[in-house]
Amino acid sequence: METIILFAPLVGAIIAGFGWKIIGDAAAQWVTTGLLFLACLLSWVVFLGHDGQSHSIHILDWVQSGTLDTSWAIRLDRLTAIMLIVVTTVSALVHLYSMGYMAHDENFNDDTESYRPRFFAYLSLFTFAMLMLVTSDNLAQMFFGWEGVGLASYLLIGFYFRKPSANAAAIKAFVVNRVGDFGFALGIFALFYLTDSIKFDDVFAAAPELAETQLTFLWTEWNAANLIAFLLFVGAMGKSAQFILHTWLPDAMEGPTPVSALIHAATMVTAGVFLVCRMSPVFEFAPEAKMIVVGIGAITAFFAATVGLVQNDIKRVIAYSTCSQLGYMFVAAGVGVYSVAMFHLLTHAFFKAMLFLGAGSVIHGMHHEQDMRNYGGLRSKMPYTFWAMLIGTLAITGVGIPLTHIGFAGFLSKDAIIESAYAGTAGGFAFWSLVIAALFTSFYSWRLMFLTFFGEPRGDKHTHEHAHESPMVMLVPLGVLALGAIFSGMVWYGSFFGDHNKVNSFFGIPAHHAEAEAGHGEDAAEEGHGEEAVAEEGDAAVADESHGEDGTAAESGEEAGHDVAMAGAPQGAIYMGADNHVMDDAHHVPTWVKVSPFVSMILGFLVAFWFYIVNPAMPKALAESQRPLYLFLLNKWYVDEIYDFLFVNPAKRLARVLWRGGDGRIIDGFLNGVAMGVIPFFTRLAGRAQSGYIFTYAFAMVLGIAVLVTWMTFTGGAE
Repeated sequence: METIILFAPLVGAIIAGFGWKIIGDAAAQWVTTGLLFLACLLSWVVFLGHDGQSHSIHILDWVQSGTLDTSWAIRLDRLTAIMLIVVTTVSALVHLYSMGYMAHDENFNDDTESYRPRFFAYLSLFTFAMLMLVTSDNLAQMFFGWEGVGLASYLLIGFYFRKPSANAAAIKAFVVNRVGDFGFALGIFALFYLTDSIKFDDVFAAAPELAETQLTFLWTEWNAANLIAFLLFVGAMGKSAQFILHTWLPDAMEGPTPVSALIHAATMVTAGVFLVCRMSPVFEFAPEAKMIVVGIGAITAFFAATVGLVQNDIKRVIAYSTCSQLGYMFVAAGVGVYSVAMFHLLTHAFFKAMLFLGAGSVIHGMHHEQDMRNYGGLRSKMPYTFWAMLIGTLAITGVGIPLTHIGFAGFLSKDAIIESAYAGTAGGFAFWSLVIAALFTSFYSWRLMFLTFFGEPRGDKHTHEHAHESPMVMLVPLGVLALGAIFSGMVWYGSFFGDHNKVNSFFGIPAHHAEAEAGHGEDAAEEGHGEEAVAEEGDAAVADESHGEDGTAAESGEEAGHDVAMAGAPQGAIYMGADNHVMDDAHHVPTWVKVSPFVSMILGFLVAFWFYIVNPAMPKALAESQRPLYLFLLNKWYVDEIYDFLFVNPAKRLARVLWRGGDGRIIDGFLNGVAMGVIPFFTRLAGRAQSGYIFTYAFAMVLGIAVLVTWMTFTGGAE
């Protein structure tokens, strides 16, 4: 079943990409969409039927070189199961939605260009690469999927290849992510250097030893666990658009809107969060690296929320919202509550994908107008889209009943993160950053709703007269995602952030503290709050995929799988150290902390209502009175301009020097000089020798014979 989930999108991509001329344009769309819905159905079967334990399904032997023995296998645990439903559900719905959205595209000529099979092939290829990433059993396999989604995102962002801005955005995304991926690769190299393996179980088992190892890097001594965790996080920063490496995400909105929903809301940008949670056994032994994760996440959440306040492009508002919400997830992972990071990842996938698809519905109905200042009064024109986006807004802003577990998805998952941030940082910078970001999130989310669906129509009158609701094939995905935005938080709250024992069971963590035989040799004591502490080191069953080593019987070719934990490796999909009881502390934070996100949401709503419903002239007056601040936010803190000054422009100047001086004068000058000067000179000399007279040739032969005889006279008899 798991292999079908993994390879169904790849089969669809191959059929649509190479066989569409045989089966036809429409068939290519239906094949890819049908295979994704099959993968989605099987993913939900796996998720709902998963027992919480870790299993490995061997597919084939892959990289074998020296001591490196890497198989291609599916690691099936609770983290994998969560990501399977997120990736396949959103991707399947995006495929269905795209059948309506891409039916007629002004960037292509429907009569002469069959762009749709290529688009659907790219979507399926991206989904396959993402599934490769989340099902990986080792770091090489993960890196393959990691780079695969980078390639597919490049193809999808630059899908409108005739638009210079789309090409520039695709290149920017590719280059910025290479910066992060370089850090990720260094982390993998360091792990192999120190543990002689890149299999997750081997690395996890060696984590306590890494914490006690010093490593020389860049002429400095580093703690190995902290350095490796930091390098891995650099990779996560690039993929998940964290501050400093975030600049590619807003520009990536140049791609078709379904691409934004798939890549930039629910899948690729969450790969970094998944990486940190997957590598939790390493991060738990790297406290300084975790502090960096918390700090960067908090800054990103605040930064992106401030920029989202003043954006006018409807997709860019949602893009900065995504960037901000990813910061929330990293804060949760940084304080050690990995289950809550995954909780927000799950709920965010539903409501953010719905907001992107809802924005696409608005853009589709408004004839590809994306500036919200040219919207207004669309509630009656697009009632279904309005209700879907209203549900998404209620979810992202965190509407619910305070001090209860009743509310929209974002209410439960975001509040869980803020409570964890307070417990994990003692009410420090990260906590207040997230609370303020929650206020800003509420403001810009309701600003989007009020500018788009309320008030008087603005902009082109003809466009408004012809505004229309989207076809049913685009509205059905919105309805399905709306169910997730409403109920996912309430349904899975207990599994991700409820009773500690229930969370342990859900993620396959042993209920009782086991003796740490492999690393520490001392008993782990039960912590307070009346709940069992998380197991530090499990007495794991030994298995080595399909090789049957260490007494484990390998199953031949079947998908049944077997236990994957090596002796000494922690059990469970995530790992929390014996001294990590942030989750327990989060349940006992003061009441004002628990209601602070709700208060922030109310304040943001009231200010947005005042600005855009009660007194629509207020925003312009405020922008004019606070012009420097407004421009600072409108220009995204001038990060792009700083990068242009520090990196882009110097690189261009260097390239210009190398082009004109090196390539033009030296390389071209040398080749042109040889081709146009030296060779013609000798050609003319040789041409003069070809006179056509026999006596000239006879004379040349006599000279040649004379030279030969002379040379033989002086050298031939020397022996």
